Amino acid sequence: MRLYIYFISFFFSVTLCAQSSIPQVLKKLNKATIPYIKVNELNELAEKNNLIFLDAREPKEYKVSHIQNAISVGFNYFNSKKVEVAVKDKNTNIIVYCSIGVRSEQIGEKLKKLGYKNLHNLYGGIFEYKNSGGQVVNNQNKVTDSVHTFNKTWSLFLTKGIKVYED
Repeated sequence: MRLYIYFISFFFSVTLCAQSSIPQVLKKLNKATIPYIKVNELNELAEKNNLIFLDAREPKEYKVSHIQNAISVGFNYFNSKKVEVAVKDKNTNIIVYCSIGVRSEQIGEKLKKLGYKNLHNLYGGIFEYKNSGGQVVNNQNKVTDSVHTFNKTWSLFLTKGIKVYED
C-alpha cells in the first residue's frame, strides 16, 4: 500500500513539476502539518539552539550529497530506531529535509507521533538550501556541488549545482 501511495504521489508530482515552482508543489502536496523553516532562518535558529538535521531521502541520494552532519533516516525504510539512538532528547530542535519538502513532512509526522516536539520541515529541502548558496558534502564528507535530484523532471527545481539522477 505504501508503495502504491508513493507511486501515486510521484505521478502527481511529475505532472505538477512540469508547470510549477517549489511553492506551488508544496502547496498542492503538503498539508503543512510540520512547521516550515526557510533557509535564511536556519542561521538564527542555529545561533540560539543546537540543531540536528535529518535527511529523509533514500541512502543513494544521501551518498551524493547532504547537509553536513545530517543523519540519514530514509523514507521508504524510515529508521525510527536510528533517530531514537541519535536524538535522545525529544525537545531537541530537529530540521527534517528531503529534495523539496514533501517526504520530509511525512517523516516529520512520524517523528511527531514518536513524541518529538521541536520539528521543522526545511522549506524547499536540499534544493532550496543549495540554490540559496548552502554548502553540501558527499559521503566522504567532502564539499561537493552535486545534488541527487531524483530524476530529470525534479532536477528543474535545482538551479545551482550539478544535477545527478538516473534516467
